[in-house]
Amino acid sequence: MHGGSYTAIADLLGNQAPSIKPQAELWMGAHPKAPSLVKYNGNWLSLLDLIKQYPVDILGKDIAAKFGNKLPYLFKVLAASKPLSIQAHPSLKQAKEGFERENRLGIPLDSPDRNYKDENHKPECICALTPFVALYGFRKISEIISLMEKICRKVLDKELNNLKRQPNSEGLKSFFHLLITMNNRRKKQIIEHAITNAQKIAEDNLVFKWMINLYKEYSDDMGIFAPILLNLISLKPGQALFLPSGELHAYLDGLGIELMANSDNVLRGGLTKKHIDVPELFKVLNFEEKEVNILISQKNKNCEKFYNVPTKEFALSVISDEKNISYTSPEKRSVEIILCADGKASVTDISINENITLTRGTSVIIPSSVKKYKIEGKTTLYKASIPV
Repeated sequence: MHGGSYTAIADLLGNQAPSIKPQAELWMGAHPKAPSLVKYNGNWLSLLDLIKQYPVDILGKDIAAKFGNKLPYLFKVLAASKPLSIQAHPSLKQAKEGFERENRLGIPLDSPDRNYKDENHKPECICALTPFVALYGFRKISEIISLMEKICRKVLDKELNNLKRQPNSEGLKSFFHLLITMNNRRKKQIIEHAITNAQKIAEDNLVFKWMINLYKEYSDDMGIFAPILLNLISLKPGQALFLPSGELHAYLDGLGIELMANSDNVLRGGLTKKHIDVPELFKVLNFEEKEVNILISQKNKNCEKFYNVPTKEFALSVISDEKNISYTSPEKRSVEIILCADGKASVTDISINENITLTRGTSVIIPSSVKKYKIEGKTTLYKASIPV
């Protein structure tokens, strides 16, 4: 996948680095497109098939009923050594309607022109494992105008004056639409003009530095203006962002843990050679100015810290301690996937006294039928669970 890293995921998994191809995502879950394999009774089986066979044992009775016998989340490790595409995700209602509409039109599921791969929404949470740079949500319109004027004064005067006259979400929507649908000749002229000016002032401005970086990868893509249009965010390791439906975003650099509703619905907006469906993108996008809220994990008892995400499909937490950890699972729980990001841990099913060892880069699924388990070791673990 374009934009991945030759080393980040390989290092995490303890595989040979650099890898043969860049690796952008490692999936843990039961999405039909790429279900995880699970070692069960000595054999490697698809988690998707296993859940179909034993939905209540794996998910728990309530969760199986609530989510139609499906695992409601998808857990990922995401590596961006080159920028990943600008995108947004639909709401639940939009996903259902879009999926049914494209089915009626007979667009094959694997067609490059397909927007909706399933009927689910995709709220997501990204948590930084290394310093991580992201773009997320439209920045204040006054900032967009001032940054644009520094590098596009002559060539975009008319469009910028319109935005000044209408400095609200409707004005921003028109401005963004003009940029993204511009004819190639004018687009080329504006990009070259902007980059020439940006190079003169990039020294002390990260926004323009990132524009130039994006231009090196995508010289004919209006997505290079994304650092001006969207909030540019630097996450420190352990910090996270929650991304609801309809927010334009892109991951530019770093290694992170991503947890989302179990969906692969993506509407792209730039920095990609893939299909961009402008009318559909504009149906889902939120053009309001976005205040950025960086999430810090909140300490729970038991060396577990939770990220506050407002979803019913998933919860993200980190289990770690300065010393050796000793963690016991909560009384009420559902199916969990635990990824070892560092160190080594022993996970024990208390009722049958059986244990497995987790090392850096390995993950385990703990079904709902396990009554109680404990974890010990010097380690950092990320846990995907479902609010119960």
